[in-house]
Amino acid sequence: MTTDIAREPSALELDRRRFRRGRERRSVLIAVASTLAFAAIVWVTVINTEGWAKVQQTFFDLDVALQALPKVWDGFLINLQVLGISVFTVAAVALAVALLRTLRGPVFFPLRVLAAGYTDLFRGIPFIIVLYLVGFGLPTVTNTRIPEVLLGVIAVTLTYSSYVAEVIRAGIEAVHPSQWLAARALGLGYVQTLRRVILPQALRKMTPPLMNDFISMQKDVGLISILGAIDAIAGARSVTSLTYNFTPYVVAAVLFVLLAIPTIRLTDWYTARLRAREQTGAIV
Repeated sequence: MTTDIAREPSALELDRRRFRRGRERRSVLIAVASTLAFAAIVWVTVINTEGWAKVQQTFFDLDVALQALPKVWDGFLINLQVLGISVFTVAAVALAVALLRTLRGPVFFPLRVLAAGYTDLFRGIPFIIVLYLVGFGLPTVTNTRIPEVLLGVIAVTLTYSSYVAEVIRAGIEAVHPSQWLAARALGLGYVQTLRRVILPQALRKMTPPLMNDFISMQKDVGLISILGAIDAIAGARSVTSLTYNFTPYVVAAVLFVLLAIPTIRLTDWYTARLRAREQTGAIV
């Protein structure tokens, strides 16, 4: 009998629960009302206008979309190929550049300057110019024909390695110096300290910005069409030139959005999880 009484919530707790349920119902009603109001505004200002029918015919023609989908999809596979290779090349080059920038001692000064110059240069040059320089300059210098996929991988690697290297460097330097000193005091070498102590701690802080860079890279691989590659954008352009309709570009855009959504949601989930752990004191 005593146990049953002890398990019953108090009157104060019952009031708190009723208050929370009331707040939840109020939040749901406000969300529904704001959604309906936004939909009404969109209907009045966009859909219920004279030009919407023409926009729908020019950009959202279902028949043209079905006609363009096979060619755009074949080109999209080339974008995925460039993206898949670039993930590994960017990671390798960026890690090497970041480690060069974190080297200490006057003997490594030339390497630090070289790594800093690389990141400054390719973070400052627009990606489309890098594509032109690599795509038309490299075959001219080597006097050989280089596949467009390889040229795209080189251009993506040069540009995004500079961004990712700075993220990795910031993550490494965010680890407290006492971690370096403690590891070296235990007899660990420089490489062992990085691999076993520093990088695991830095990875938690680096992951959200690295995921954002990966999302940006997913979009920018669509620019390799200027190298002559028949990717999703080039496939959409070819269908548009025949149909005089811009729906194929919308089809390509939808494919890129579907590619990015899982990474975006994963980034949001991981960021929220990391924030929750930090607020509870799980990460010092």
